[in-house]
Amino acid sequence: MANADTPEDALTARNNGAQGIGLCRTEHMFFASDERIKTVRKMIMAVTPEQRKVALDQLLPYQRSDFEGIFRAMDGLPVTIRLLDPPLHEFLPEGDLDHIVSELTTETGVTEDEVFSRIEKLSEVNPMLGFRGCRLGISYPELTEMQARAIFQATITMSNQGVKVLPEIMVPLVGTPQELGHQVSLIHNVAKKVFTEMGSSIAYKVGTMIEIPRAALIADEIAKEADFFSFGTNDLTQMTFGYSRDDVGKFLLTYLSKGILQSDPFEVLDQKGVGQLIKLATERGRKAKPHLKVGICGEHGGEPSSVAFFAEAGLDYVSCSPFRVPIARLAAAQVAI
Repeated sequence: MANADTPEDALTARNNGAQGIGLCRTEHMFFASDERIKTVRKMIMAVTPEQRKVALDQLLPYQRSDFEGIFRAMDGLPVTIRLLDPPLHEFLPEGDLDHIVSELTTETGVTEDEVFSRIEKLSEVNPMLGFRGCRLGISYPELTEMQARAIFQATITMSNQGVKVLPEIMVPLVGTPQELGHQVSLIHNVAKKVFTEMGSSIAYKVGTMIEIPRAALIADEIAKEADFFSFGTNDLTQMTFGYSRDDVGKFLLTYLSKGILQSDPFEVLDQKGVGQLIKLATERGRKAKPHLKVGICGEHGGEPSSVAFFAEAGLDYVSCSPFRVPIARLAAAQVAI
């Protein structure tokens, strides 16, 4: 399978032999045009749920249109769509504070004082461990509702046009079964509403990324709420080692030259540590739910020795960038032999 965020990426992946999309990052769609990113910023600057919903209502058609294109490109193959994951500050303009405030004031119509206050609240010391992933959807349920609505509307529209759609919705950065349960319940409620409104329904799955070590350790509890697991090995590696992906370059070459590490763990899976968490979570998840679908969607999915490990661990699929799909297929075939 492949990681793809646009209809064009999906088509490339399919042409390269991908058997579906294992990771569609919805946030990448927000950067597709100035109009989209400005609307996202209005949503971020909103103070009340009502203000936020106005902006989200404007974003919905964009998301729905992109999902329709991806479903069309992947006709008959599964598409796993990850709900919004990154911290919201990543969508703000770049530059010095005065420039950012000036640009946001112009774009959103919010006063400078309000923009300053909002930026201050969004500021985080360690954003990768902060206000992101399912924490966004739990704090702002209207955000998950919009994305789920766009997915289900696109699903029914494409199905009505004769496209076979196999949608899988993935909740990111879950660390407790309660977090996943909250989002799963919300998604099911949106599905019921959309299916009633459009007079049709379709089968779908809701699962989660396993990227926090705690989630791997309590995978049996999380599996009760999930239709599938997908290991986000980039974040799982980061959190298991305690290495920031953005800062590891400061010491990685030293570690490699001194033999402290044998390879870059963000390129080649750490089988003794991260790999054991993957094995453990897979075993515990399937003990609670025997037919649980399990895969991975980090860049390790395109690295041959890592692919071999995933196959031996009993995973159902790997997902990587479209251009690494042929390498992953070859590695998987060699394991099968």
